[in-house]
Amino acid sequence: MNSVLRYSSEEIVWQEVPGETSLAYTITGCPVGCKGCHSVDTWPTGSGIELLPDYFSQRLHDYQGLITCVLFLGGEWHPAALQTLLKITKAQGLKTCLYTGLESVPSYLERELDYLKTGPWIASRGGLDSRATNQRFMHLSSGELLNVRFWE
Repeated sequence: MNSVLRYSSEEIVWQEVPGETSLAYTITGCPVGCKGCHSVDTWPTGSGIELLPDYFSQRLHDYQGLITCVLFLGGEWHPAALQTLLKITKAQGLKTCLYTGLESVPSYLERELDYLKTGPWIASRGGLDSRATNQRFMHLSSGELLNVRFWE
């Protein structure tokens, strides 16, 4: 498998990681395939733009003082590449977050994360804004479940 992450969008977001201004990358090539996924267009392997470490470092520099976190919407299927980018993020003093449809990720990735959203999308249960969701949004260093921050 190719060890380079590819992304379909790069944007600043405020809702996905409560209390943080995040630079978010939607990573392409997701193998999870949750029924009802709103990002089916990102599934094809090899689609999107390569997210190379030099470009990524430059983007962190460009947003210095404006962002507090970097969010990866997927990418755990290329763990070495993701780990490299997480380490770059941490070295810049920024927080890190991963949204995954899996129930867990390897511990070496968790060690590089401040926040982790786990669980596949199940339409009947809803997302993080639903009290019935199967998904979990965790602050890893405290072990605190933060789902309540998404409820209205």
